[in-house]
Amino acid sequence: MSKRMNILVYSGNGSTVESVRHCLYTLRRLLAPHYAVIPVTGDMLIKEPWTASCAAVVFPGGADQGYCKTLNGEGNRRIRQFVERGGLYIGFCAGGYYGSQRCEFEVGNRLLEVVGDRELAFYPGTARGCAFSGFVYHSEKGARATELKVDKTCLPSGAVPDVFKSYYNGGGVFVDAPKYKDQGVEVLASYTDPLAVDPGEGAAAVVYCKVGQGAALLTGPHPEFAPANLEPKPDAPGFADVIRTLAEDEKHRMDFIKACLTKLGLTVSGEQNVPSLSYMHLSSSDPTDTAGIISSLGHLVEGDEHGNEFLKDENDTFQILKPSVWKMVDLAKALSSEPESKESADQTDGSSDRIVDYNTVTKKIIVHDDDYPQPRSTPYFNHSAFYSNLHKYQSQTPGAVNFGAHLLYGEVVTSTNTLLEKNTKLLRVLPQGFTATATVQVAGRGRGSNVWVSPAGSLMFSTVIRHPMAQMQSAPVVFVQYLAAMAIVNGIKSYDGSLYKDMPVKLKWPNDIFALDPAKAKDNGGDRNDNYTKIGGILVNSHYNSKEYIAVCGIGLNTANAAPTTSLNQLIQFLPHKVAPFTLEKLLARILTVFDDLYARFLVTGFDEVMEQMYYRHWLHMDQIVTLEAEGGQRARIKGITRDYGLLIAEELGWEDRETGRRWTLQSDANSFDFFKGLVKRKA
Repeated sequence: MSKRMNILVYSGNGSTVESVRHCLYTLRRLLAPHYAVIPVTGDMLIKEPWTASCAAVVFPGGADQGYCKTLNGEGNRRIRQFVERGGLYIGFCAGGYYGSQRCEFEVGNRLLEVVGDRELAFYPGTARGCAFSGFVYHSEKGARATELKVDKTCLPSGAVPDVFKSYYNGGGVFVDAPKYKDQGVEVLASYTDPLAVDPGEGAAAVVYCKVGQGAALLTGPHPEFAPANLEPKPDAPGFADVIRTLAEDEKHRMDFIKACLTKLGLTVSGEQNVPSLSYMHLSSSDPTDTAGIISSLGHLVEGDEHGNEFLKDENDTFQILKPSVWKMVDLAKALSSEPESKESADQTDGSSDRIVDYNTVTKKIIVHDDDYPQPRSTPYFNHSAFYSNLHKYQSQTPGAVNFGAHLLYGEVVTSTNTLLEKNTKLLRVLPQGFTATATVQVAGRGRGSNVWVSPAGSLMFSTVIRHPMAQMQSAPVVFVQYLAAMAIVNGIKSYDGSLYKDMPVKLKWPNDIFALDPAKAKDNGGDRNDNYTKIGGILVNSHYNSKEYIAVCGIGLNTANAAPTTSLNQLIQFLPHKVAPFTLEKLLARILTVFDDLYARFLVTGFDEVMEQMYYRHWLHMDQIVTLEAEGGQRARIKGITRDYGLLIAEELGWEDRETGRRWTLQSDANSFDFFKGLVKRKA
């Protein structure tokens, strides 16, 4: 079974923007890089095949009637089944009401009353609120710092406080919670202040509920709210004191929520500070060519009264720093004995330890048109090593001349894919093979509802491919994802002559890279297909005009990082001889040259038989027996992909799994492939 690495935070009808942001902030701080914490809509939960890769589904604060309206029926059935089969549910405040068998909210209050049974019923009793009086929707008037007493016997892992203060605003109490102990309910924390409603036995504020093979964590207060992200409100006198009280008890709050996540079985990392966006560095294989790119951007760049140059695009604003300007800034920093002020840093790169809207942060690009960036400026990426290897591989691969010749690198960026694909003014003028790469991404993008976890040690890059419209029939752009997959696998295997040719990496249709999981191989019979796990993904987005498709091919590949699954450097142990670990610079150069060569050949031959066989050589699926969900559970055998549009070919199986002669061809955008369950699912 593939590792569950997604934490899905519901952001649909009923949720509030602030509650979703607090969930994302705290869970990302505590669970990265082991999990991708991402927002999802109700439609995704109802229609998309999210359960196989999901570790936990999280419902934030808001109004649970909106949750009911969207998810009652099929949505709740899927969530309940997911938890019963080993998944996790986390419900904060409104999510706590929603996860209980019955919700009683402000009974007798004509304006606010909400009463009714709930379908999920993870907590087998009633969540009753408000626990404290004064609640007002979309306001901090009823907010408070409530004290919670922790039952440390239920949270044996880590440093757990006896009591701590938590943000509270409208949550409930879990009525008679101690009485449900024999049904798998544990009270993790209780209110200590007098309550405004009858709590029955106890005063349960946070409960853990065992549900089948899974579990649910439900809260009345908001232990996920960080005081750093709360601000005083003019219409809520005393709220500044609430923030101050919470800030004084911040360590205890974090210790408690870490203990809760650990109890759920999640892998909790050390607290991750909110990353600061770094400068980005623009360079070229021939440094003098960089000036040509800047010249092509000239009509898009605007100056301000201070002589600064900006490119304002659809998603981001870029500041262009010429070499002379950068050297002056660099020199000033080197000579200054004063550290950069926190306020200044916050304004320029979003580096404060709180929720950051990265889209509003100006991205600064340093232009290098006379030399490569020096290691002092980019300590985690050696440009000289990259270009040296690029030149070496290009000399061995006559068809490789464009990909990687121009590089945009940032130590910390939002997403290389977003920077290129969502900024169309910039994208339209970038040359063929222009590549963006980064050491850390804070908002990596994946296919559908997926986000690729991108910690340091991953190879992350996006490449611009300008595909001629005139060749759409002979060389359909849909094959770019297949070419990219082949480039990754072949690039790994030809990294250094034939030394790495036996690396256990394979392709999963349509655009994932799988590798042998060392732990599974040790415990489950070695190099077998069901011992493979995902280590990489591909995302291709296209824009088009009358002459060409402009595709951005984004790739993420676990190279030197152990989490969230495994990585290439953990796989070299399977090789018959000792080899050096992969380096990001050399591997990027190799994959780009293989990709460049494959693409050049593709333009000439299309996806011909030679390319088809090259693709199948490392394919996981040939002759795999699967179940076609959209065909009523019909069994079929995978026979390959079509050479015209890359559709998956499945042949129907009848009695004793004999082929009936009926054949289906399936689109990658309309179907997803759960390899480990042998299930091809229809996407909504």
